Amino acid sequence: MKNVTCIEDLRQIARRKVPKMFFDYAEAGSYSQETLRANRSDMENIKLRQRVLVNVDKRDISTSILGEPAAAPLALGPIGLGGMMHGDGEILACRAAQAAGIPYTLSTMSVNSIEDVAGAVDKPFWFQLYVMRDRGFVRELVQRAAAAKCSALMLTVDLQVLGQRHVDIRNGLTVPPEIKIKNVIDIATKPAWALSILRGKSKTFGNLSGHVKGMENINSLAQWTASQFDPTLSWKDVEWIKSLWPGKMFLKGILDAEDAKIALKTGASAISVSNHGGRQLDGAPSAISALPKIVDAVGTDIEVMFDGGVRSGQDIMRALALGARSCIVGRSYIYGLGAGGQAGVARVIEILQKELDVTMALCGVKSIKEIDRRVLADYDPRLNSRG
Repeated sequence: MKNVTCIEDLRQIARRKVPKMFFDYAEAGSYSQETLRANRSDMENIKLRQRVLVNVDKRDISTSILGEPAAAPLALGPIGLGGMMHGDGEILACRAAQAAGIPYTLSTMSVNSIEDVAGAVDKPFWFQLYVMRDRGFVRELVQRAAAAKCSALMLTVDLQVLGQRHVDIRNGLTVPPEIKIKNVIDIATKPAWALSILRGKSKTFGNLSGHVKGMENINSLAQWTASQFDPTLSWKDVEWIKSLWPGKMFLKGILDAEDAKIALKTGASAISVSNHGGRQLDGAPSAISALPKIVDAVGTDIEVMFDGGVRSGQDIMRALALGARSCIVGRSYIYGLGAGGQAGVARVIEILQKELDVTMALCGVKSIKEIDRRVLADYDPRLNSRG
């Protein structure tokens, strides 16, 4: 990993190592991918303010997230089927995050189960929850996360219905999955990936398999999962989940200032500004363009996280400047996982931390708490520093 200098390097390695159907699943957005592209283009259009002759010795990128110390304003987000990028992928990613001193989030739709991950790591991790039609199973998931001593519950609120991802249909990653000759041939050309998957603890949705009656095979399990997204989901369900969960809970998928204000009333510890990585409502605004409006709407009444298009330390700087307290990354670390397992994820974290550190120096700041809109090239001094 020494010759890897940026996230794009890891992306290219992962593209070569991981079968196309799984790489595309992690990378693609919904429909025409307009919002997916906007997440990156709008991010890149935000210019940073270079400062010179400022003493930036002894910089510190550490902070706190949900009241807990973190080595950087960074967390690894939930990725469905993350374990198909590399065998035991969720376990390896969690280990890399914990070694680096940042949070890791396990997805409901992970390959390794809550219990698998908890038994393989030394510290608590976050668990991401989808509220499904089967509320009894949802209650069970919450109880299992609590029993595993997960330190926070991330409730995803923007997946009541599933946005269509054309590439998954073309690749045969459907319900039930199609067996396509091109996929079989592709997998045959990637023996290292296949060996890692064969050695892994699980080959299906680890949190669901064995806990849902009649779901003994991958086809029936996939069909059940697809039928479980619930269009009746409402703010009342958020209150219900909070009543079940004994610890900190935050909401992921807030993209509108009015929704952010409602979220305040739920008692959630934080919100994450996110459009699901451009995988849901195509045509929705980019996450970074929505961020300042939401920060302005909620002020300091709730901790604001950011998720959407982060590929560099400069991007973390941009999000922090617009009021986020921390960033949650998904695709960036998934590329590292596909490229090199735990070492690949560790390299992603190292790259993002180093880029953020250097960016802070060149913008004339020494600590995370100093970052606000004044580090942006179009800073307007009439605006409050953090919204």
